[in-house]
Amino acid sequence: MLRLAAMLYAIIGTSLAGAGVIAVLTAGYGTWVPIVVAAAVGAVLALPVTYVISKQITG
Repeated sequence: MLRLAAMLYAIIGTSLAGAGVIAVLTAGYGTWVPIVVAAAVGAVLALPVTYVISKQITG
């Protein structure tokens, strides 16, 4: 399950981090601090999401 979770995290982490960055840029925050914080929050949020999805896939 660890290999599956690693592959899923590569996709889910970048998706959530990218969505966070786009949301921050759309809100008008163009400096580097909000962008990095949004990317970090997306990457951390992807951990439990990846765990739940990999558990559902493996049964």
